[in-house]
Amino acid sequence: MSQPATGYQRLVDTDETHLDVENRISALMDTSLELDRRTEVEKKLLRKLDLRVAFLVLVYIMNYMDRNNMAAARLNGLEEDLRLTGQEFNTLISVLFIGYVLMQIPSNTYLSRIRRPSLYLSCCIFLWGIISIGTGHFRAALVSRFFLGFSEAVYYPGVLFMLSRWYKRDELGLRMAYFTGGSSVANAFGSLIASGVLATTDGKLGYQAWRWLFFCEGGLTCVIAAAAFFIVPDFPTTPAFWLTSEEQILAQKRMEEDVCGIDHHAMKGVERSGLAQALTDWKVWWLAVALALLNIALSFSFFFPTLAAAMGYSPTITLLLCAPPWIVGLLTSFFVMGHSDRTGDRFWHIAGPISMGIIGFVLASMSMDTLARYLSLFFMTQATVAYIVLLAWVSNSVPESSSKRAVAIATANTLAGLGNIGASYIWPAKWGPSYVDSFLICTLMAAISIYMLWVYRLHLINLNKKAEMKERALDLPTGFRYVT
Repeated sequence: MSQPATGYQRLVDTDETHLDVENRISALMDTSLELDRRTEVEKKLLRKLDLRVAFLVLVYIMNYMDRNNMAAARLNGLEEDLRLTGQEFNTLISVLFIGYVLMQIPSNTYLSRIRRPSLYLSCCIFLWGIISIGTGHFRAALVSRFFLGFSEAVYYPGVLFMLSRWYKRDELGLRMAYFTGGSSVANAFGSLIASGVLATTDGKLGYQAWRWLFFCEGGLTCVIAAAAFFIVPDFPTTPAFWLTSEEQILAQKRMEEDVCGIDHHAMKGVERSGLAQALTDWKVWWLAVALALLNIALSFSFFFPTLAAAMGYSPTITLLLCAPPWIVGLLTSFFVMGHSDRTGDRFWHIAGPISMGIIGFVLASMSMDTLARYLSLFFMTQATVAYIVLLAWVSNSVPESSSKRAVAIATANTLAGLGNIGASYIWPAKWGPSYVDSFLICTLMAAISIYMLWVYRLHLINLNKKAEMKERALDLPTGFRYVT
C-alpha cells in the first residue's frame, strides 16, 4: 500500500518539471524500500560515489600542479630565461586569477542547466593541459596563464556544486575535504616531482628543465582528461551506467530528504531565478568577502618555495623540504572536516586552523632562524584547512535550490579569486627574504575573516531560534536548521 507523499514534496533539483517529479515520487513510493534494504543500497551508492570523488581529487591535483608550477620553475631559472624584471613574475601569478574570476559564475550557471556536466568538465580539463604545455616567453606566458585560469575556473566550483547534488549536508564536508585536499597533495608531491624533473631534464632536446616541467605536467593532464569522459559523474537525475535503478532513485530521494523543512511553494520563485536570488542574498556576499580575505591570507602558498628558499638550501633540497608541511596540513584537514561534519559545527573548525596560521605568520615575521622559519611553514599550512570548511559552510547556507547554490559557490570562489589577484603583489621580491610586511598583511586579513564569520554565526543562531519558536507556537515538526 502506498504511503503519503507529503515528505517528498520538498525538492532540491531545479531542473525537473512537475511531471518528472510526480513520476519520480511515484516510483519511490512503489519501491517502498525497507530500512535495512535502504541502508544496504545507500552504502553501495556512497561507495561508488566516493570512488568517483577519488578520481576528481586526482584531476584537482593536476589542476593545482599546472597552476602552481611557476613557483617551482622560479627556482630553476624561469625568471632569467624569460628576462622577468620588477613585478613581472607576480603579474604571471596574478593574471591567472583574472581569467579564473571572469569564468566562474557563467560556468556554474551553465553547469546547473545541463544534463551531462561530465562532457563539459572533461573538455575543459583537456584544454588547460594543452595551455599548460604551451607556456613560452613573457607575453606568451601572460596570455597562456590568463586562458589557463579561464579554463581551470570551470573545474573547482563546478565539482563543489556537483558534490552538493549527490551528498547530504552531514556527508558533504568530508568529501569536500577529500577533494580540496588535492591542493595540499599537489603542493607536497608537486614539489617532489618538480625537484626530480628539474634535476634531470635540463638541456634535453634543447629545452630548459623548467619547460620540461610544464611539458610533463600538462601532458599528463591531457591523458587524464580522456579518462574523465567516462568517470566524472553527472547529476542524480541523469541516467548513469554505473548505478542501478534502485541506487539512482535513492540518490534523488536523499537530496529531497536533505532539504526537509524548506517550504516548496516559497522555493518556486527561487527556482526560476537562481542567479538573481543568489546575487541579492547578503549572506552569499558576506561569506564571499570573508573567503576573499582568507584567500589573501593564504596567498603564501603561491610563493611557498620562495619562502622555503630563505632557509638557504639548494633548489632541489628546498623543493623537498616543501613537502612535509603540506602533508601534515592534508592529514589535519581530514580530521578537522570529519569532526566538523559529525558535530555539525563550522565556525570553530574554521577559527581554529586560521589561528594556527596566524601563529605561523607571527613566528615567521619575528625570526629568520632556520628552525623557526621551517616550523612556521607547518603552522601556515594548517590555515588552508579553514578554506575547505568555509566552502562547505557556503554550500550548507544555501538550501533553497541547486541553481542558487551553484551561483553562490561560484560567487564565493569569484571573490576569492579577486583576493588572489591583489594578493600576488603583497609578496614583492624587495620585501624578501624576510617578507615581514607580507606576513603582517596576512595576519590582518585572517583576523578580519574570523570576525566576519563570528558575526555570521550569531546571525544563523538567531535564525535557528526563530524557526524553533515558530514550530513550537504552531505545533509543527522540527524542520530545517542552519549549520553553525
